[in-house]
Amino acid sequence: MILALLFVIVFQSKSQGFEGSVSWTMKMDISDPKMKAQMADAQAKMNDPKMQAQMKALQDKMNDPQFKAQMEANPQMKAQMEGMMKMMQPATAGGSPGSGMMPTGMTMKLKGGNAITIINGGMMNGMETLYIKDKNESVKLDRASKTYSILPSSGMSTGQQDKMNKMADVKFTKTGETMKILGYNCVKYVGTMTEGGKTVNESFWTTTELKDLDLKALGSQRMSASNRPMIPAGLEGTPLRIEMAMPEGSMIMEMSELKKGSLPASDFVIPSDFKEVKMGMGRM
Repeated sequence: MILALLFVIVFQSKSQGFEGSVSWTMKMDISDPKMKAQMADAQAKMNDPKMQAQMKALQDKMNDPQFKAQMEANPQMKAQMEGMMKMMQPATAGGSPGSGMMPTGMTMKLKGGNAITIINGGMMNGMETLYIKDKNESVKLDRASKTYSILPSSGMSTGQQDKMNKMADVKFTKTGETMKILGYNCVKYVGTMTEGGKTVNESFWTTTELKDLDLKALGSQRMSASNRPMIPAGLEGTPLRIEMAMPEGSMIMEMSELKKGSLPASDFVIPSDFKEVKMGMGRM
């Protein structure tokens, strides 16, 4: 999931000629029995009447005028409390174990190489990442607490970099399969790699009909957290659908909407009243 998120975040930030918004849907299924059981157990705890009673008590407390005033005076604590409430929400009817924790999509805004990514659904719902082209910098925005954190670059060791460089050599092969996505003709590319002794199968459905989203120049670029190439070798065109399958489960991302149009430059700067918060270990 994280690899795909990074792919899209960096992909959007480098699309110099496009201005407008792009929406993606995301679907993730967990097949690993152990992981599935862990998520089912976590979800069961969230759905437990005692936990829900605690959540209701917390909601009532947050509606208390005096407590509300305290929260308004401490935006960071307010944001943390709201995040806790979000995590404690029960699973939706018919949803698979842990489905309520997973993102359901993302929305991206692009202008002049700058970009904003907003995660939809799951535990990261509403999380915003701003890419500032002039600084070549990615920033996490928290509008609830009026804070921002500069995202760190990869901190891999030499051994880890070597392993990722080997993964970067995976070639993708063009198939005869085609599909129409948002009216654009797409062709399927497939590739397989081995990571940690596990096989990962990936598919990219790309189109060459989106001229202002031409990504050929990005073949040598690497994702900051993985050092994998943004555009795998042998791939042509713009990816509109990404599929990934591994022993733990599978993921599908697909572009669901593309709107070209002028966007205000003020959307792509850190608000002047935001305070910087250092990115700590374990923080998203």
